[in-house]
Amino acid sequence: MKAHYDFSKMKGRKNPYVKYLKQPITMRLDRDSVEYFKSLSEESGIPYQTLINLYLRDCVINHRKLKMKWAS
Repeated sequence: MKAHYDFSKMKGRKNPYVKYLKQPITMRLDRDSVEYFKSLSEESGIPYQTLINLYLRDCVINHRKLKMKWAS
């Protein structure tokens, strides 16, 4: 390996995968929801945060909207 490399003539380019990167966020979830995804994680061998992301992605792809009725 050379002791010194000259990168001054190297052209930079944008990361083609930047749109696929995940954005870190802070999210408050109730314990039951987290435990549910953790139990699914143990069954499937997929990390629970990945399962939550997959579920949310499925909602986005299928344009699912939450339907709620409040008690009157």
